[in-house]
Amino acid sequence: MIYGYARVSTKRQASDGNSLESQRELLKQNGAIEIFEDSFTGTKADRPEFNKLLGKLQNGDTLIVTKLDRFARSMAQGSELVTQLINKGIKVNILNIGIMDNTPSSKLIRNVFFSFAEFERDMIVERTQEGKAIAKTKEGFKEGRPQKYTNKQLNHAISNLSINGGNYSYKEVAEITGISKSTLIRENNKRKVTFAVN
Repeated sequence: MIYGYARVSTKRQASDGNSLESQRELLKQNGAIEIFEDSFTGTKADRPEFNKLLGKLQNGDTLIVTKLDRFARSMAQGSELVTQLINKGIKVNILNIGIMDNTPSSKLIRNVFFSFAEFERDMIVERTQEGKAIAKTKEGFKEGRPQKYTNKQLNHAISNLSINGGNYSYKEVAEITGISKSTLIRENNKRKVTFAVN
């Protein structure tokens, strides 16, 4: 059986030549008999039709996609998925790369193609580590997400809460300071725990 898979992940893709219609047409032209489609849903991880398709694919089947990024979010993920499918006896036809199966010529193309993907991933990891190492040498470096509000701002907001002897409710302090109610509650609870421990 020859299956096709089409996906658009953004509204822009739906109108810039990567539309489901244009993908569907290409897949049909290349022999796809049954086509599964996913479109943007607001969650990148949500690909129910692709998951259904993976459950149907069997030894001897062919999966056709127009580009690797239709079913993989990175070269590394694509490499892993293609290898898994080929090991199950499924041919993968990526229209802008070629057919990938267990033949010697296909293995060569695959190895060259995915070794570049691995190199690219290693370079990204290396650059990230270098960036962190440089950042750590700078004064005031903190690992993780930067704090949205200064301690002075949080101290002022927390001190104004009626439960801490101030004159305002959580809602009122949130409106005055622009700090969300959930942030105020979290910060106040954190301070209570710290106070109790000390």
